[in-house]
Amino acid sequence: MNNPLLKEFTTPYEAAPFSSIKNEHFIPAFTMAIELAKKEIDQIVDNQEPPSFENTLVPLEFSGSKLNRISSIFFNLNSAETNDEIQKIAQDISPMLSEFANDISLNEELFKKIKAVYLNRDQLNLSPEENMLLTKNYKAFVRNGSNLDQEDKKTLRDIDKKKSKLSLSFGENVLAETHNFELVIKNKKDLSGLPEGVVEAARMLADEKEVNGWIFTLDYPSYIPFMTYADNRDLREKMAKAFGSRGVKNNEFDNQQNVIDIVNLRHQRAQLLGYASHAHYVLEERMAEDPEKVRTFLKSLLSKARPAAKKEFSMLRELAKKDGIDTLEKWDGAYYSEKLKKIKFDLDDEQLKPYFKLENVVQGVFDIASKLYDLHFKEVFDVDTYHPEVKTFEVKNSDGDFIALFYADFFPRKGKRNGAWMTSYKGQWKKQDINSRPHISIVCNFTKPTTSKPSLLTFNEVTTLFHEFGHALHGMLANTRFPNLSGTNVYWDFVELPSQILENWCYEKEALELFARHYETEETIPMDLVKKIKDSSNFLEGIATLRQLSFGLLDMAFHANDPSEIKNVKAFEKKVFEGTSLYPDVQENCMSTAFSHIFQGGYSAGYYSYKWAEVLDADAFEAFVESGIFNKEIATKFKENILSMGGTEKPMRLYKRFRGQEPKVDALLKRAGLLSQ
Repeated sequence: MNNPLLKEFTTPYEAAPFSSIKNEHFIPAFTMAIELAKKEIDQIVDNQEPPSFENTLVPLEFSGSKLNRISSIFFNLNSAETNDEIQKIAQDISPMLSEFANDISLNEELFKKIKAVYLNRDQLNLSPEENMLLTKNYKAFVRNGSNLDQEDKKTLRDIDKKKSKLSLSFGENVLAETHNFELVIKNKKDLSGLPEGVVEAARMLADEKEVNGWIFTLDYPSYIPFMTYADNRDLREKMAKAFGSRGVKNNEFDNQQNVIDIVNLRHQRAQLLGYASHAHYVLEERMAEDPEKVRTFLKSLLSKARPAAKKEFSMLRELAKKDGIDTLEKWDGAYYSEKLKKIKFDLDDEQLKPYFKLENVVQGVFDIASKLYDLHFKEVFDVDTYHPEVKTFEVKNSDGDFIALFYADFFPRKGKRNGAWMTSYKGQWKKQDINSRPHISIVCNFTKPTTSKPSLLTFNEVTTLFHEFGHALHGMLANTRFPNLSGTNVYWDFVELPSQILENWCYEKEALELFARHYETEETIPMDLVKKIKDSSNFLEGIATLRQLSFGLLDMAFHANDPSEIKNVKAFEKKVFEGTSLYPDVQENCMSTAFSHIFQGGYSAGYYSYKWAEVLDADAFEAFVESGIFNKEIATKFKENILSMGGTEKPMRLYKRFRGQEPKVDALLKRAGLLSQ
């Protein structure tokens, strides 16, 4: 078979040749790439020279590069442009990859060599990056069962195979449930309250499907505005229950058993390796270190957020009472929050959206990256993409050096999962005087342009774009020797710092003036609106913080204890949420069965890291505020100590080198308006 995945890519920038890749290429490519990677491992093992960093760790680090490239292409497609065939291939490939990963991590001869180098590390005069790579590899082997006996190794392999298939099934079920629901509106009066652009998008979708009326879906650009603006409370309830009941309908896409099986397999695996729980296992390799520290951290924030959240909730309840609503329900939250914001700040998203045309916001984030980090973005049209909507950009610095290839995929469609994320198609590394540059992508689900309007973003979508672009900068500015320590390959509770800090620029006058222009008049956003954005930046922050903390506590409840007693996912979740609930429980709904972050993504025992990183980002941004948000000296320190360093040293060491001290929680509490609580 003429398989493009197995050839050297001769495309511009050596980019993935998407248009040449067919689904039938993947399994043969994975099979051959795994065989090639095995041979590379055999060469290390068969080397008769005494084990050294250069003959063991370096070739191990660069082994499997073909497999890694194919994997990044395939699994990114499975998230952004999937179909039944790709999902079936994923189910076939995942056990193959688990088996291969275990072939390496349970290779006794390979581990002996790594262990020999590790035990001799003090005599080797290693650089900090080399020392980190050695330590990371040694611990990875130990954490993946290298010290187990043969029977336990076999058990570990079985657990890993089952886990990978269950996580895939979980994600496929959420996607199916998301796409299986449509709210078709036939009566125009049921559109009351909805902005014109939202109605037009719903009409376009109905026209596409040859349906008479308007169609609303559970995709965020449709769901969020509906829940925020629709006056018809019954329809908001219908949408909220459809969204909240994904994976818990006792149908073919039910995730309840998947959740129970995944948490139990994780616990069994951790115990097999000598850890008290999955959370103890995970947190050993995090800044937070152990579950107790995480719980203490979450509860300390909870004590500040809960009083504020209760006050805010009372305000929403009083507002709803004026409409004759005695009990504020979950489907009322976004609706009355928007009304309250309008009353308090005379501000709503519809006022702001005309100033946030997608193309202008994208150019704005490029300009900010240029001012801070000397990056220059130029759209290119000779790079293959997996969908016509995907845009590609060449990224260079002021000296004209090629820094990265950047992909951007902005709109929802069938076969693309909800939410927003950053990913890469090729990592960064240095070898033999070559600094191989990365290919970075951000994937979002923003409101599509309509026949009469361009894509106009809500302010929340603006901050989402900045967030994902912050991750992208972490990937693009990577400048390390080893690929597995490059870019976003850092501790999970550190990875959100570059993304969350960039969101701060969305609230600053100097930054907004760069890109917030009316899509029709080109008028720069008026200063009174900028002031309102700033003033409302911590609006209902107590409720928002409580919500995030509830997810972090649920994650810990699943993973920091023995889960074998969990028989009913909904009942378990409800009990955990007792200390953070504001709204009455909705019997049909369950958050856990669609909690993709922890059951499909990499956030198990790590959801707390969003709040953890907020402490870091608030403290770090204070350095910019003190010196000017475009201060080159501070930006260069952030770039050189955080963005370009990846995981080459421990995060706190890097942070202190940038900031001169450990982060203080006060900056976050001050920004959130919770210091007085």
